[in-house]
Amino acid sequence: MSQKKIFLILIAVSTVSLLLHHGGHLNLTLESFWLGCPSSTASSTTLGRSGPSAKHTSVAFLKTHKTASSTVQNILLRFAERNNLTVALPITTCDHQFCYPRPFSAHFVHPHTMPPDIITNHLRFSRTELRRLMPNNTIYITILREPGAMFESLFTYFNHHCLSFKRVPNGSLETFLEHPWSYYRPEEKDSMYARNTLTFDLGGDKDRPASEALAYAKRFAAEMERVFSLVMISEYFDESLVLLRRLLSWDLNDVLYVSLNMRTADSKSSLSSKSIAKIRAWNAVDSVLYDYFNASLWRQLRALGLACVEREVQLLRQSRDRLVRSCFGGHLPPLRSAAHITNNQLRPWQPSSKVEIVGYDLPVNMTQKGHVPPRDECLKMIMPEVQYTRLLLHSESLRYRKRFPLRSSQLTSRGVGHTRAHKESLAPSLNPQPSETMARSTKGSLRLSQ
Repeated sequence: MSQKKIFLILIAVSTVSLLLHHGGHLNLTLESFWLGCPSSTASSTTLGRSGPSAKHTSVAFLKTHKTASSTVQNILLRFAERNNLTVALPITTCDHQFCYPRPFSAHFVHPHTMPPDIITNHLRFSRTELRRLMPNNTIYITILREPGAMFESLFTYFNHHCLSFKRVPNGSLETFLEHPWSYYRPEEKDSMYARNTLTFDLGGDKDRPASEALAYAKRFAAEMERVFSLVMISEYFDESLVLLRRLLSWDLNDVLYVSLNMRTADSKSSLSSKSIAKIRAWNAVDSVLYDYFNASLWRQLRALGLACVEREVQLLRQSRDRLVRSCFGGHLPPLRSAAHITNNQLRPWQPSSKVEIVGYDLPVNMTQKGHVPPRDECLKMIMPEVQYTRLLLHSESLRYRKRFPLRSSQLTSRGVGHTRAHKESLAPSLNPQPSETMARSTKGSLRLSQ
């Protein structure tokens, strides 16, 4: 090999390494070229943008329950703040959800967060209402989880809130599964947590009769596939992020995350194959949806090239490790119970005495001066959903008042103004909903569970 060729190769390697280190958007195309992977140019063309460097900024994420959706939400919120985008947030009477479980209405959106670029808080899906609210080029995404693990998490988290679970003797999941109709009441408050929760979140019928359930589930899955450009799968979270990043033409650094709100091991129940079969039968529509979109995910991954996907997953994890070192001085802070976390912005909610949620506290030596990345960005990477939502509402309200001072004063005179929103956004969280936890799979890839 000639010296000229060797020199050119060294330049190429150095250039790629430099771009990967600094995280510029150009790194994605070069990174894909270097790895022999297709770039995300095709998705940019499909979405009608000017080229591969145009990040897509209109996103509607349907945040499902107990599916690692809070981690996706955190990624989207941080992206919105970095790019000065507007996030649709709930009116204060809805707390941090869009008046769930009522079907979503644009009237549930706080006026200071209009018109939005991104929407990501919990809601019950209504395509008509979201199309009224969001830009025409909005990309719709959501995430599903294996029904057995998801239902175990729902049963544990909502055991003291959902009446269908509360009336079960000794709070036993196995007892519920033996005779679910003895405890379940379809029209009861919070019954959506006790059967086909994914279907309900997607706006479907959770209580379709057994004789119709299979045919209905197949039609509903096909309908959802026409709406959602990507349905992520919790068990393959990092692989799903590869597809998400390419769909939106985002940088690798835009989809980095850390583990949030983990359950302790003794808060989780192991499931036998018999119990999983009963859960899937009880949640028959959810099971069809999961199987349908899990197969869809793997078709997309194979089309991209599994070797390519694996290399990008490794790059994502390496980049995440670098970010953790930059933020927290080498490694994540040790996990602590909520009572031992000094920063109240980082205390996870404890849903019941059956569940212990642990979180992080910031290191005492973590100072703002000269910190790269900024301390605030590191804080928000580990901030629970409720606290982040309230901080964001406060900042978006301030921005709204600066842009539209007259309109803001008119809203105030009608009693919808900023004063109440400001006070509530700064108040400590009194009744947040639980978020997901993360565990490591036996295959060595990160798996998010609740």
